[in-house]
Amino acid sequence: MTQQSGLIAAPASIADVLILEPRVFQDARGHFLESFNAETFERVTGIRRRFVQDNESRSMRNVLRGLHFQSRKPQGKLVHVTAGEIFDVAVDLRKDSPTFGKWAGVTLSARNFRQLWIPEGFAHGFMVTSDYADVLYKMTDYYDPEFECAIAWNDPDIGIQWPASEGPILNDRDAGAPRLRDLGLQGTP
Repeated sequence: MTQQSGLIAAPASIADVLILEPRVFQDARGHFLESFNAETFERVTGIRRRFVQDNESRSMRNVLRGLHFQSRKPQGKLVHVTAGEIFDVAVDLRKDSPTFGKWAGVTLSARNFRQLWIPEGFAHGFMVTSDYADVLYKMTDYYDPEFECAIAWNDPDIGIQWPASEGPILNDRDAGAPRLRDLGLQGTP
């Protein structure tokens, strides 16, 4: 665990995936935090990236978005929640990684202020566990629909333990996504 300038970085269960906790100032008026500072991010994490695109989504309870990645032009993502709560997941797709096909998950919420750094080479998805959630994420490369890919949210070879007690709400693309083994990606099991 590293802390500098009020930012704490702790490793998730997969190497290179980090859980970040910014310093939050709270009083009767509300709260203030620095949600991103490039110098602090680099100093605390040792990661030097240029973020080129910010994305935002709003989803209702039990909506599951993912597992998404780009086959070329991979995107690193810095994810945080500004309203509600999600269970956020990263799946390792790095071909030479000892954790290929494994997942790491963490609860991100507007109450805990956590952020998740997901490096390039991972699929990403999340499920909303509150009435709704607003999710913001910074991207290290631009979205390119030509290279957009998805993996089945319930792939038994990955075995993600999603928190919902009932089935997720999916769009057609995510509902029909293939299993990891059917994508032809080679990794070390």
